[in-house]
Amino acid sequence: MTMNEFLTLAAALALMAGVFFGGIFFGGLWWTVRKGVLSPRPARLFIGSFVLRTSIVLAGFYFIGHGEWQRLLLCLLGFVMARLAMTWLTRPSAASPTRLAPEARHAP
Repeated sequence: MTMNEFLTLAAALALMAGVFFGGIFFGGLWWTVRKGVLSPRPARLFIGSFVLRTSIVLAGFYFIGHGEWQRLLLCLLGFVMARLAMTWLTRPSAASPTRLAPEARHAP
């Protein structure tokens, strides 16, 4: 394996790791919001979820980055790509639009 192949492989792995950590973070956020609406103690759920998700992502970025800004940048790019994917996957369908309360349809 040549040096260029190794660098390409490392870059691809950093990008995939960013997508993975983004999936964990934003998937966990989606799960938290869905469960938090029905929870008797939503603040505890939201705070605990935030701390856990952020800790996982920061530890993962630290491990994957390994002190190289290029890996961190690729990991961040993958993270943003996961955010866009989760936003697209969890959007409301056109068949069942959300209904706004009458008072939410206009500004005061």
